[in-house]
Amino acid sequence: MQLCFFEDEKLTTFHPLTLTRPTDDLRIGILTLSEKWKQAFDSANINRILRSELTGIFEEGEISTDENCIWINSRYLPTEQLVTQINNLNEGQYLTYGETIIAAKVDGATSGQWLENGEPDFNTLFVLESNDFLSVNNFWDLFQLNGQEIVRDIDLLGINNTISGTVSDHAVLEKKDSIYIQDGATIEAGCVLNASKGPIFIGKNATIMSGSHIRGPVAICEDATIKMGAKIYGDTTVGPVCKVGGEVHNSIFHSYSNKGHDGFVGNSIIGQWCNLGADTNTSNLKNNYSTVRIPDWTDGQELETNQQFFGTVMGDHSKTAINTQLNTGTICGVSCNIFSNDFPPKLIPSFSWVGSNVIQTYRLDKALEAMEAMMARRDVSLNEEYKRMMRAIFDTKNHPQ
Repeated sequence: MQLCFFEDEKLTTFHPLTLTRPTDDLRIGILTLSEKWKQAFDSANINRILRSELTGIFEEGEISTDENCIWINSRYLPTEQLVTQINNLNEGQYLTYGETIIAAKVDGATSGQWLENGEPDFNTLFVLESNDFLSVNNFWDLFQLNGQEIVRDIDLLGINNTISGTVSDHAVLEKKDSIYIQDGATIEAGCVLNASKGPIFIGKNATIMSGSHIRGPVAICEDATIKMGAKIYGDTTVGPVCKVGGEVHNSIFHSYSNKGHDGFVGNSIIGQWCNLGADTNTSNLKNNYSTVRIPDWTDGQELETNQQFFGTVMGDHSKTAINTQLNTGTICGVSCNIFSNDFPPKLIPSFSWVGSNVIQTYRLDKALEAMEAMMARRDVSLNEEYKRMMRAIFDTKNHPQ
């Protein structure tokens, strides 16, 4: 089975995270959205309609004309019910809920043409109306669904509840049959892994340093490090090659991001290549216990989330200085440097240099130098395609995107 992902009108809802990635690359649970679908359909052939600024960074793919292609709205998750509905589609049919197109089954030749054109044309297909299925529609869906997606991903990956790697005799594993430790992982002395409220997944070559406390459901992904004495509460994902310490609750770190020191992050989504300075704290609850309003990325207007808990959304390559305070419902763009003594604004445009009550433009050449230096520390090169994407974000940073 070959798959192709497309984005819909809700793309900007997930900016600034989706300024630097297709929607299907958002991480929720253990896996990204596209990785979930790949597992659900046991498919090696993944394709996507890519925005021009993302070409050369993410694979667009190549559709075979010899077999049908399943087209999937990137925001949807592969529940058992939706996978069954898709499998029951005939060639030339598509599934909708109201005005939202969920999925379609299209012949290979037509699919290849759509991919080449950079746009699907579902008007040529026969519509099947359906009930809605599980999807992400707003930022808060990502962290609210994260715990249950950790559980579902463990099942989707077919992980046995065996414990591999190296586990110290002086570590405590509570409800051991719900703890999944993969090859090469290390659990040091004094760690407490408590899976009584949900499973704990420790990926390949991950390191849980001495004295860390982890309370499931939690996913610590491949090559990630949990620093000494960290407190990781439920519904949290620490993505691949991240380093995280301090106190974290119900948050998602995508990959290659660092929170190496004390400080609290709650109900937040942190992108890729971010660095939170020592004692950076995110407020996730207002003092009057009212619901959180967040700024809309495109026009700055406040949006009511109807959520009592909402911390920070941080785009890729953004960084905070020591003792940074981030207000409830902060939306921070790509490649920002925040070193304010006070609360910075709740909407921080991409490429912002944020001092106390002053926001200046972060020079593109300096920003690229910082990116290159950070990525080199993880043996990742900053290629020309990546620089081109960043230039495109820089050129539109003060305009709706």
